[in-house]
Amino acid sequence: MSWLLLVAPKTNQKPCAGSCQLGYSERNYTQTIGRKGAESSMKLAKRVQQVTPSLTLAIDSKAKALKAEGVDICSFSAGEPDFATPAHIAAAAKQAIDDGKTRYGPAAGEPKLREAIAQKLQRDNGLCYGAENVIVTNGGKHSLFNLMQAIIDPGDEVIIPAPYWVSYPEMVKLAGGTPVIIQTDEKSRFKITPEQLQQAITPNTRLFIINSPSNPTGMVYTPDELAALADVVVRNDILVVSDEIYEKLIYDGAKHVSIGALGPEIYERTLVSSGFAKAYSMTGWRVGWLAGPVEVIRATSKIQGHSTSNVCTFAQWGAIAALESPQDCVETMRQAFAERRQAMFDAINAIPGLSCAKPDGAFYVFPSIQKTGMTSLEFCDALLESQKVAVIPGIAFGADDCIRLSYATDMDTIKKGMERLSAFVRSRSGSN
Repeated sequence: MSWLLLVAPKTNQKPCAGSCQLGYSERNYTQTIGRKGAESSMKLAKRVQQVTPSLTLAIDSKAKALKAEGVDICSFSAGEPDFATPAHIAAAAKQAIDDGKTRYGPAAGEPKLREAIAQKLQRDNGLCYGAENVIVTNGGKHSLFNLMQAIIDPGDEVIIPAPYWVSYPEMVKLAGGTPVIIQTDEKSRFKITPEQLQQAITPNTRLFIINSPSNPTGMVYTPDELAALADVVVRNDILVVSDEIYEKLIYDGAKHVSIGALGPEIYERTLVSSGFAKAYSMTGWRVGWLAGPVEVIRATSKIQGHSTSNVCTFAQWGAIAALESPQDCVETMRQAFAERRQAMFDAINAIPGLSCAKPDGAFYVFPSIQKTGMTSLEFCDALLESQKVAVIPGIAFGADDCIRLSYATDMDTIKKGMERLSAFVRSRSGSN
């Protein structure tokens, strides 16, 4: 059995006919997640048993392992910039170590960093937050996990447009809530409409998640689109969390707008999640943040105080340098991503059988593979086995007729990988 199928979300689809001999043991995987059965006597909580392992992390780990073994892999799986962390940020963290900033700190974050984030939100996003409205978390993912734990009760519903980032539904489940998935498609540029949002709201609806720029599609909501969604949120008196981790990576004149900046009523119902990983190439630093109403921030701080406590102290001083220094490094990376985006977009749309909407932001493309007649798992498994190209099946994001490719890699890899992708699709369709 293919190792991809072993880590895939549960579906009614049949396994691939072929077998990808890439060395992933079904027995080991079963034991790893602790399924009840002959392989393991360990009893795990029911809430863990309903959570799907991260397919993106599994594929990225496998691609890195194959590379380490000397296999010529073209990997487009990682949601991670390939640039080094800017030198001045690393230097600030090193200086913090030398200055003895290596001890426990406040659970909600270093006061100077909380204030710097609040000032950034006022300056860049038009959100009138103070330091008391901000908590520093162990990455953007942790900010969302804390939020779900703080505001979601069993039976609460959370509306999530699909395609979605893989962890949204799982975080909701772990909090005892119910994910309500709203499908979008390429015709709508993968954006939820106000009519769809309104139809999905019930008396149990607690939260709406919006991600712009989007992972996995790269789409950016316009100010008018956000305003229409904000009207629905306010009218129904629900909360919205805006995941803005990719806000600095936008192209072709697209404009990032925070939904909470569109008026006082939506501001009161908005939480903002973000971090330093994508714009500053600080993925391994694990510094993120959540901003919003004081009572929610206090609740998440209480949770964090009994789980991770403070984020790594000296890493926070690197984050302070990221915000308080000139932003030239961000623009340099953005321009490189823009060039790579164009190259990958053009190459994919030149392949018969594939189609791809042009992304406005982030560093992903999300092409449709519908015309190939393959599921996303079948497609990605066969592509990895035959061409040694690693991409993410769309089923991980709730869209089985698509795949996700990251262009956060060098141009040589993009060129070689696109040639292999083209050869794969043409061989399957019989095209020359």
